[in-house]
Amino acid sequence: MNFKNISLKNKNKISLLTIERPDNLNALNLETLSEINKALKSLEFDNSVRVIIITGSGNKAFVAGADIKEFSKYSKKEGEEMARSGHQKVFNYIDSFSKPIIAAINGYALGGGLELALACHIRISGRNAKMGFPETTLGLIPGYGGTQRLPQIIGKGRALELILTGKMIDSSQALEMGMVSLVCESEDLNKKCIETANILINNSPFAQKEVISLVNLAFEPNKNGFESEIKAFGSCFQNSDFIEGTNSFLNKRKPEF
Repeated sequence: MNFKNISLKNKNKISLLTIERPDNLNALNLETLSEINKALKSLEFDNSVRVIIITGSGNKAFVAGADIKEFSKYSKKEGEEMARSGHQKVFNYIDSFSKPIIAAINGYALGGGLELALACHIRISGRNAKMGFPETTLGLIPGYGGTQRLPQIIGKGRALELILTGKMIDSSQALEMGMVSLVCESEDLNKKCIETANILINNSPFAQKEVISLVNLAFEPNKNGFESEIKAFGSCFQNSDFIEGTNSFLNKRKPEF
């Protein structure tokens, strides 16, 4: 599959999805979002891939926001359609994806770029990264889930402060807030993400899929996540991963999922 704005490299059960727009600090235009969607669709049912890492090309930016030039003249209706399409095709899709997705934040993660990282299941940052939501300085608000996911991750008060002020924070502040789970030297970022991916690969893909779905249910007030967990727990007992996992434990060997 050939892409113009992203690249996809699969190796050792890990897929590295890189946004390749360095001259635009990897800003997200509609074509790039469409390509990300197509890439994820190709990976979802590819049994040779267990974990996906998303990053940006170069050493300056993960994704420095949406491509403002593309939507600066949009009408209200066009703005709504842009946000809804992005939610459905990329951001919500990543959030509920059946395989773990890691954001390797290798520089600026601003606006839509930070929303992309927040949609991922695990976020690892290089020390040089800067993060923030500058939308209010442009008369905008986050439109790809930032107002919902950020408070879920760092709390209401801190989320409101960051979004209302539009200020940037560094990787140390992001770690302290719980926005990222690990900060490493920038040159070690790829290595650390692969190490984390390899840990994930050792665990049951069926169980991981269920966990992602159930944790997301915790933020849906009209759904009974506890009841869903009970049913999902029961379903584990008829899955081959449970048989392999328990047999390997009892026989003191590593499981092969």
